[in-house]
Amino acid sequence: MTLAKAVSMKYNKTIEKCSNEEIYYALLDMTKQMAEDKVSNEGKKKLYYISAEFLIGKLLSNNLINLGIYDSVKSELEASGKNIGEIEEIELEPSLGNGGLGRLAACFVDSIATLGLNGDGVGLNYHYGLFKQVFDHNLQKETPNPWITPDSWLTKTDITYPVQFGGFTVQSRLYNIDVVGYNNRTTKLRLFDIETVDESIVGDTIDFNKDDIAKNLTLFLYPDDSDDKGRLLRVYQQYFMVSNAARLILDEAVEKGSNLHDLADYATVQINDTHPSMVIPELIRLLQERGILMDEAVSIVSKVCAYTNHTILAEALEKWPIGFLEKAVPQLMPIIRELDNRVRAKVSDESTYIIKDGLVHMAHMDIHYGYSVNGVAYLHTEILKNSELNNFYKLYPEKFNNKTNGITFRRWLMSCNPELSAMITDLIGDGWKKDANELEKLGNFVNDDAVLDRLLAVKAGKKADLKNYLKMKQGFDIDENSIYDIQVKRLHEYKRQQMNALYVIHKYFEIKEGKKPATPITVFFGAKAAPAYIIAKDIIHLILCLQQIINNDPEVSPYLKVFMVENYNVTMAEKMIPACDISEQISLASKEASGTGNMKFMLNGALTLGTMDGANVEIAELVGNENIFTFGEDSQTVIDRYARGDYNSRSYYEKDSELKRAVDFIVSDTVKSVGCSENLERLYNELLNKDWFMTFPDFEEYIATREKAYTAYTDRKAWAKKALINISKAGFFSSDRTIEQYNKEIWKLS
Repeated sequence: MTLAKAVSMKYNKTIEKCSNEEIYYALLDMTKQMAEDKVSNEGKKKLYYISAEFLIGKLLSNNLINLGIYDSVKSELEASGKNIGEIEEIELEPSLGNGGLGRLAACFVDSIATLGLNGDGVGLNYHYGLFKQVFDHNLQKETPNPWITPDSWLTKTDITYPVQFGGFTVQSRLYNIDVVGYNNRTTKLRLFDIETVDESIVGDTIDFNKDDIAKNLTLFLYPDDSDDKGRLLRVYQQYFMVSNAARLILDEAVEKGSNLHDLADYATVQINDTHPSMVIPELIRLLQERGILMDEAVSIVSKVCAYTNHTILAEALEKWPIGFLEKAVPQLMPIIRELDNRVRAKVSDESTYIIKDGLVHMAHMDIHYGYSVNGVAYLHTEILKNSELNNFYKLYPEKFNNKTNGITFRRWLMSCNPELSAMITDLIGDGWKKDANELEKLGNFVNDDAVLDRLLAVKAGKKADLKNYLKMKQGFDIDENSIYDIQVKRLHEYKRQQMNALYVIHKYFEIKEGKKPATPITVFFGAKAAPAYIIAKDIIHLILCLQQIINNDPEVSPYLKVFMVENYNVTMAEKMIPACDISEQISLASKEASGTGNMKFMLNGALTLGTMDGANVEIAELVGNENIFTFGEDSQTVIDRYARGDYNSRSYYEKDSELKRAVDFIVSDTVKSVGCSENLERLYNELLNKDWFMTFPDFEEYIATREKAYTAYTDRKAWAKKALINISKAGFFSSDRTIEQYNKEIWKLS
């Protein structure tokens, strides 16, 4: 079907006579119909990828590309005087995720469809997502982020289930979003909602009545956990998600011919982080309801469920108080206690027990009663095996495996950077779109001046695009001829946005002293801080204060500017990543499981400035040390220092005058004049007296390495060569490769 026909059928008009909104909704209908035509459920065994987040981003362009009609639609629009970019602006971004975990899940579902595998994503249909970030007086404010309209990518189904909680029952409703594979099948994102959800209980902020579960259950992703009511709501949400998922799994398996004793032949479940962990006891409970005895039910479920660990941070491995589970899901506690007793009967190591100190350890349940445990980057998996989960690795060495994360090149190159995509296709053909390893062929052009000039021109164009976009959207005044140095990701101390901010202060002082950079520098930040994460919000406050001070300083601003984008999301990432020169990946070594932003930047020709952490390690191995800027203490040094407990941040502060000057500036009159003393002093004291993620030991080398990168940038041809090498080596990080490995080594779908 052509767009002209779709528009005529819907509105009885020509494209020229339609508004942008009308064209968008006609494209929505047309794309949904074409996607539905490619839906199939082939294959006896089916994967259910259960995740609390699916950060899918806007879908129109991605779906048009994957259906193979993007160019024809764009041409039809242009012929009628319409701009596809303006049509894309109509779409609201689904508020279904937050950070890397959710974006990874979205990439994975895309690759599952592209590879033609029989598998769906399963999650929740959040009405307001995490929150919409607003900056007010240099502080983060959280507001609702609605996205569901009468016409959207959501398709309502007839599938409903009663879900029982302690003392009451709610009714669910399944909605689907089609996930279109590239030149292949359509799979589905299965999102459960609650029939009684009430958006009206939310006002202008994200505060609401946390007691009324029947009205609030699917309003927000990760409700504020600063109080017990918020934490308890998370338990209700997680059980609601897995109870629905478990019923769906069993019903679809039976429909295909399973007698449930053979469930492992019909279904495999990937537990994405610990949020869906209760699917294990819930499946056992439901199998018992259907007449299967406990021993066999445990055995069946242990062959169905696999677990992906996404963190090295112990606090991120969920542990729920028994009292919470007794209140919210009392029917599960006898099963969880039985699972724990079985562990205690065969294992003497108390550290591996499921129930300890009044808490239920969700990851422990996943490891004992799943058939696979995987990390998401080589270094991460090695740390899990040798340190953080060594007690479990000794019990089950055969369960542990690595699956280095990946990203979908359809969105993160073809969709967001068509100019670079066209250049690559001109040089090596379009085989890379299905087989990312073909990017290696770009290595043949690293000494071709014409190709390097073209690559620089593409980057310059994307930098100008970002400048114009941010001027329009947020009023920023950006120098497109400056170095774009970008750190965009969730705000967390281990990701060390605070170290980047300290560097900005250091550079500010240098320029004040007359040490002006050869090329102007624009430092971009983008991040949301969890509502209850006070120090993270203080870091945002500092960055916004620096933005105000530096950008309004006539002595400094010609050489250094700072911009923190508001409400960073996938849509903003798609504008920023293609424009980036230097990608800040500066987490404390041993703390970032993988990262996927590092892969997206690399793919788009940015050079990584980072620690040897997460997937940075694999990037460095692929591109060579001369094509990446690495610094910082290694992971083992960090792990050993934590083990000794002898880190003293103040000792670094006292012996490094540059560091001391930068830290002291946080509480200077200059910053306090535009900021809040309480926030600034709290952050200052946190760094000076704790600095839990060890910003100070790496600071001196960080400065030196960042300056080295800025110097390297001035040799434009040499820089372009490094960028092209990075692009040529990015093929390994395709999520298609990752999903092929999951399937071959874990899921074994037919």
